[in-house]
Amino acid sequence: MEGIQDLAGLEAFLRGRVATVGHVAAAFAAAGCAAVRSGGEAQAGSGSVVAELSRLDDELEARTPSPALRTASRRLGRQLLRCALRVWPHSTLDELAAAAPRGPHQPVALGAVAAVADLEPQAVAWAAVHDAVMVPATAAVRLLGLDPYSVYAVLARLGDQLDAVATAAAAQAHDTPADLPARGAPLLDISAQLHATWEVRLFAS
Repeated sequence: MEGIQDLAGLEAFLRGRVATVGHVAAAFAAAGCAAVRSGGEAQAGSGSVVAELSRLDDELEARTPSPALRTASRRLGRQLLRCALRVWPHSTLDELAAAAPRGPHQPVALGAVAAVADLEPQAVAWAAVHDAVMVPATAAVRLLGLDPYSVYAVLARLGDQLDAVATAAAAQAHDTPADLPARGAPLLDISAQLHATWEVRLFAS
């Protein structure tokens, strides 16, 4: 978020984030949800559910050039699975945790957990894209001292874009993993790597 100084800058940043990494996260979360809900048959001959989730995880790894962001995403995915297994014990989540000891990427884990919680791909796509804006918006309040109510107004103005991206991502839930969006934000990757070199770091993701 370096360079953001005011609400206008925050809104521009969030709109760009939704259109890039937010769309990618939403599409992969929706695909993960669809794979579990369909019993691993989202694609003909796809194999087991966990095999399909692993393919999604590999594709998302390829779309995450920053090692720092890869590590953070897997840590968040591992933590999400640990929490979900306490709330919704399920063999698929156990198998996914075993298949990805470092943790699956967070959007893939989110999709699997959503399916176990009996949510549809549209719902988890919306949750993923919402998460993509809420984390930096919260950080802007804490780090920049922006008025929280004004930040909430910015988020409200993003509503139509969030709905459109979530709907598009949900429509891609049954695409082959390789055909899912690969929209990147190179400056975010560079900033994440620079942030990882700081002696004192503010956030891990």
